Amino acid sequence: MTEIKARSLSGELVTLSGERLETLQTQIRGEVIGTDHAQYDDARQIWNAMIDRHPAMIIRCTGTADVVQAVRFAREQNLLISVRGAGHNIAGNSLCDEAVLIDLSAINYVRVDPEQGVLIAGPGATLGDVDHEAQQYGLAVPVGINSTTGVGGLTLGGGFGWISRSHGLSIDNLLSAEVVTAAGERLKCDASHHPDLFWAIRGGGGNFGIVTSFEFRMHPVGPMVMSGPAVYPFDQAFSVLQAYRAFCEKSPDELTTWAVIRDAPPLPFLDAQYHGQRVLIIVALYNGPMDEGEKLIAPLRRLGQPIADGFAPHPFVAFQQAFDPLLTPGSRNYWKSHNFAALGDELIETLVDYGGKLPSPESEIFVAQLGGAINRVASDATAYPHRDVEYVMNVHTRWDDTHQDRDCIGWAREFFDATKRFATGGVYVNFISEDEERVDGAYGENYARLAKVKSDYDPDNFFRVNQNIRPG
Repeated sequence: MTEIKARSLSGELVTLSGERLETLQTQIRGEVIGTDHAQYDDARQIWNAMIDRHPAMIIRCTGTADVVQAVRFAREQNLLISVRGAGHNIAGNSLCDEAVLIDLSAINYVRVDPEQGVLIAGPGATLGDVDHEAQQYGLAVPVGINSTTGVGGLTLGGGFGWISRSHGLSIDNLLSAEVVTAAGERLKCDASHHPDLFWAIRGGGGNFGIVTSFEFRMHPVGPMVMSGPAVYPFDQAFSVLQAYRAFCEKSPDELTTWAVIRDAPPLPFLDAQYHGQRVLIIVALYNGPMDEGEKLIAPLRRLGQPIADGFAPHPFVAFQQAFDPLLTPGSRNYWKSHNFAALGDELIETLVDYGGKLPSPESEIFVAQLGGAINRVASDATAYPHRDVEYVMNVHTRWDDTHQDRDCIGWAREFFDATKRFATGGVYVNFISEDEERVDGAYGENYARLAKVKSDYDPDNFFRVNQNIRPG
């Protein structure tokens, strides 16, 4: 193994000898991947193709012991590190030029104890892995909406999806975690052990250590759920969104409904003449008895005059994967996001206005309904503070040609500014793009406590390549 140059915590490049790297390789069961390794370019790829960075080396870990060794190695050499789970983060914080990448993607186990209703997952596991194992027993953990997302990054930021209104965020169902600290120590944290650290990792991101194991509470779900989309012509968008708002205000916790403005994908139940046309899609899932779900979802068919109706019983696992074809890796992605307490008419008018000017065929605006069980948790009970939010908007631009960068990013920023006056000022940390400085908005009044926990567990800000919370 040849020598490499890596960035130190103080910013200068340092040389690591081939002998030192070979010693590291003997200390871990995984693999040390340098820039001259045949797998280097594949190993550094992440979901968002806008992020093209070159770490000095990649330490591909296979378990907690490897992570401990990787952290101790980087501390001994005073090296800058980044950490990757499944590599799905929009900001691309898992990659940093000339840093040491601690890669957790191979730690992708999932174990289920159906009698206790508990699921344990490694940081490299995806939501699809979690759903697959839990649904064998008719159980589920509240996670996100794209099955290729990593459970680690999603959970550390909060984690919401189709069953969060009835069962809370991912972090609200986290029972314990195994954490490797900046000192290279393994800690178990839960409500009784290192409770301050346990509080901080529930929404505080990767600021406090590397989580190598997550233990979740599961809930009965499915395996069949009443779910699906109704598709409306875009010229009905304003009135349908008004009706959607009224519908959401009366929805039980078991029913979650989202609105999406985009060009129609080739849905199997949608006539081909509408493929590629601008539409408003109302998507819903009812987490309860099928006959009750049919009654509750029925009004969503009558918000206007739909051109297609896909509401039906679906396997929960399949519905969790329904949006995967729209979020495949390899495209360029840029997001902007707001939290809203309500959807007023002026906001809806702005949504429709900018929805009519989407900058690329794959771009979309989605408005996710939150509330329910999420908002029955105190804002200071976890690091995630947004317990008064009813809707999250994600402005999702997506394209392939680099010549479109300016138009797509410019449109997203302009739309973000146009809707800012309607927003709470907060933001879901997992939706922050790489060029934004919104950490204060992500944590609000919890920031000061987070900074104190940071100073206790990472006083040198060793874990800094993230949405960074500085030691207090």
